[in-house]
Amino acid sequence: MLGLLLRRAGFSLLSLVIVSTCLFMLTRSIPDSPARIVLGQDATEAQVTQFEHDHGLDRPVLAQYASWADDLAHGDLGRSYITGLSVEDQIAATLPVTLEIVVIAFIFACAISIVAGTASALLRDTVVDYAVRLVAVLGVSVPGFWLALVLILALAVDRDWFPPGGFTPLSEGLADHIQSIVLPTFCLGIFYLAVLSRMTRSSLLDVLGQDYMRTARATGLARWRVLVYALRNALVPVVTIAGMSFGYMFGWALIIEAVFNINGLSHALLTAIQQRDFVLVQGVVMVFTFVFILANLAADVTNAWLNPRIAAAA
Repeated sequence: MLGLLLRRAGFSLLSLVIVSTCLFMLTRSIPDSPARIVLGQDATEAQVTQFEHDHGLDRPVLAQYASWADDLAHGDLGRSYITGLSVEDQIAATLPVTLEIVVIAFIFACAISIVAGTASALLRDTVVDYAVRLVAVLGVSVPGFWLALVLILALAVDRDWFPPGGFTPLSEGLADHIQSIVLPTFCLGIFYLAVLSRMTRSSLLDVLGQDYMRTARATGLARWRVLVYALRNALVPVVTIAGMSFGYMFGWALIIEAVFNINGLSHALLTAIQQRDFVLVQGVVMVFTFVFILANLAADVTNAWLNPRIAAAA
């Protein structure tokens, strides 16, 4: 297990270096200067030059990257060119909102998909199987933003069961808080619920057809014990996809937060891109990258626990 962790940690560090390099170069390849956004289009060349000098934008790109990477290694993400606020403070204010929505959507998707996929595999070619497969097809076919708009119209505008948008903090009441996140988390999780349920079904059917599972049943083991052994092997590819899905959810959250007007970290990223706020874009993307890497590392560790041969092979 230690060897697996060290190997994955090395790959994770390499991924962070590659992502940070590509991210910094891409943000600096945009022709317009942030000075034009801050100072306005009527600013003189002297004002633009002074702004770039004050913020180090007139230095060579490699020198800028070295300075930024050094600050990043010490936990300093810099200050926004547009607002002048600390990037760490902006992330700290918006990350909990996005993280809560993503975590709840992820738990919802994983719990329902494993149960539904298992039932679909055990009751193959029955009404339950067809129903699960139909829901899975619809889940991957319906765009999340369209589903969000339909649910807002049907459940918020026509019936007033849920608020049409916004995020109510927990401090303002548990009931109002839950109501404000039900629709966003459902729209965010339904796609991954469909993907993971299909993966669980196909993986479990494959395991149940193996010779060692027939032997286990022939020895007279209780059906529930056979199912536990089968699930332990079948969940390895499901956990891998789930780990990647957790990271992808932060990308999908950008659309969901925009539709529901939720001031989360993904929404802050979209605003920063529109304003060409390079520093905030870099900070948010690095946070997303770090979360993605941690999710995949957790998936690797979970798979090593489910199947010790994976850890032994590492």
